Amino acid sequence: MLNVLFIGDVIGQPGCEFLRERLPQLKKQYQVDIAIVNGENSAVGNGILPGSADYLLDSGADVVTSGNHVFKRWEISDYLEEHPQVIRPANYPSCCPGNGYYLYDGGSYQFCVINLLGNVFMEPIENPFYKLDFILKTVKANYYFVDFHAEATGEKKALAYYVDGRVSGFVGTHTHVQTADEQILPGGTGFISDAGMTGPKESVLGINPQNVIHRYLTHMPTRFEVQNIPCQLNGVLMQIVKKTGKCNKIQRINLI
Repeated sequence: MLNVLFIGDVIGQPGCEFLRERLPQLKKQYQVDIAIVNGENSAVGNGILPGSADYLLDSGADVVTSGNHVFKRWEISDYLEEHPQVIRPANYPSCCPGNGYYLYDGGSYQFCVINLLGNVFMEPIENPFYKLDFILKTVKANYYFVDFHAEATGEKKALAYYVDGRVSGFVGTHTHVQTADEQILPGGTGFISDAGMTGPKESVLGINPQNVIHRYLTHMPTRFEVQNIPCQLNGVLMQIVKKTGKCNKIQRINLI
């Protein structure tokens, strides 16, 4: 069996520090073979920076995925080229820095982690269905795992069913709210609509509630703050059968 741990969007410095505190024990407890962490909001002030990416990798992440905020900080551009284990969504134009997938070498197997952006209620971008088809046909690996960074639950579920049986695991990110719909699809793909987030528990999607309330009341630009208060860690653990690549077990992780 392969034990795959995925951790939902890490928010700011508090989220990074809480991940570092909890991830080593999680990996030991569940005998994790590969740990994947979404880090697109890991930098102070949103986005991802070389320093926050390094922090996640040093904390035990084997692969770092991202999303629509990956290019908010220009400093990450060269880093993505130099650190292939930190990936950006594959359906960005090919001229963008970095790559949309990473082949993790497990010794006796190749584990391909793929990152994609949704189209529904997001900025227009290449169709994720066609892009995922292309990657699965051209990139050779023993196992495939998708982080689909998307807004609409329906789009996440549709793409998961589209590749059911072709990928071992399919995890949604972006909404920062862990869903309770984890399941194994008929073809053997482990699925959850959203893994949730790792960051301040008493928050609005990781942000100081007062900042968000002020924005809704005034419609004025508001500085969003990530408070240094007790955190939560959301994620999902999947057990993959080595011989078949099918998901045998899926469970949510929710720590405070």
